[in-house]
Amino acid sequence: MIISSWNVNSVRARIENINYYLKKFSPDVLMMQEIKTEDQNFPYDSFSSLDYESHVFGQKSYNGVAFLSKINIDKINIKFFKDKKYPILIDQEGGKVSRLNKIIDIIFFSQNYFGQLYIKDKKLFSNHYKIYINKICDILRNVGVNINTVPVLDIRRKKSHNIIGSRSFSENSTVVSNLGKLCIDFYNKNKIGTVIKHMPGLGLSKCDSHYKTPIIKASKKELIKKDFKPFKGCKSLFAMTAHAVYPKYDSYNTATHSKIIINEVIRKHMNFKGLLISDDISMKSLKYSLEENALKALHAGCNLVLHCNGNIREMSKLIKVIPRINKFTQKKTSQFYKFLG
Repeated sequence: MIISSWNVNSVRARIENINYYLKKFSPDVLMMQEIKTEDQNFPYDSFSSLDYESHVFGQKSYNGVAFLSKINIDKINIKFFKDKKYPILIDQEGGKVSRLNKIIDIIFFSQNYFGQLYIKDKKLFSNHYKIYINKICDILRNVGVNINTVPVLDIRRKKSHNIIGSRSFSENSTVVSNLGKLCIDFYNKNKIGTVIKHMPGLGLSKCDSHYKTPIIKASKKELIKKDFKPFKGCKSLFAMTAHAVYPKYDSYNTATHSKIIINEVIRKHMNFKGLLISDDISMKSLKYSLEENALKALHAGCNLVLHCNGNIREMSKLIKVIPRINKFTQKKTSQFYKFLG
């Protein structure tokens, strides 16, 4: 199963519950467009309301590849499924990673801001953070979004690259653990899915994985004690891998491409039971061809593959090589529908 991302200027989007924002704003969102299954007769349970025939750029696709598509809402026109629960995902962390700034400017409210507030005044933090997430969820529901790629559970370090920086709650693993679980709980109560990231921890990175492969040289003892801690036992439906190498576990493969890390660390040690999504396979931290990056991620244990550079030609190539989703992914996606209520 591939998750692909694109930005097209030739058409406009029509998505239920989003009409108010179409002319006034143009946020970037991620949209899951089609689902591909191994069994044509698979009983879709909570998916029964979906129309599995869709039209993508004028071409029909039956039980096609699943996409999470990054779109500029007022410029894309898709004949979309009439389904209020259809998965639509956004990367709305707050702070420097905010896709809804034309609706609401929350660049001030980074995870680091709330981490500092938590340390200074836990009661004030609790009140403010609950209000903040409730309001963000109100906006997401109004624009038709039901998944947000939060929280960032990476432990910030003083000498690390600023690609994480204020996106992290704290340098303290206990603070990150507590706030991460609280964040997930608040989103769950609002019936908005979460994506914890970047498993198994990117806080020690000294470079930006968009451009270069980070090598996390810490010992297993340090990683387990600090970096792995916030991810362990998190009740998130989704998670995202890190494109970083952890030599003490696998000296050759990034976490995204490592069976050892996905099986031994993410699935067993962290006990993550949900759907595992790769980070963007077009990032320079992965050294193979696009198709190889995708297949290696799936072979290592990722359930979904994320492609974000907006190149539709690359998407077309990926569609030809990506296998159909398995029963585990079907089951977990069905659970997400039940979670939405």
